[in-house]
Amino acid sequence: MSTVELRHIITEHLSHIEDASFLNAIKTILESKVSEGEYKLSDYQKKRVDVARNELKRNMTTSHNDLQIEIDQWLNTK
Repeated sequence: MSTVELRHIITEHLSHIEDASFLNAIKTILESKVSEGEYKLSDYQKKRVDVARNELKRNMTTSHNDLQIEIDQWLNTK
């Protein structure tokens, strides 16, 4: 598994964690590993940023509340 794939998986998992103390611990670990200076985006990350910016310009966004409703509906059908 590539570094980019691992980052994507970790990001997905982190987005579902609500435990603030756990997230603070992860933040501390990450801050100890992140090198100072300019952060370099991968080609994949640059593409995702461009896609997101274009979606924002075209008002193709979803509110948090609408997304929560969609997730709840999806989970209730499982």
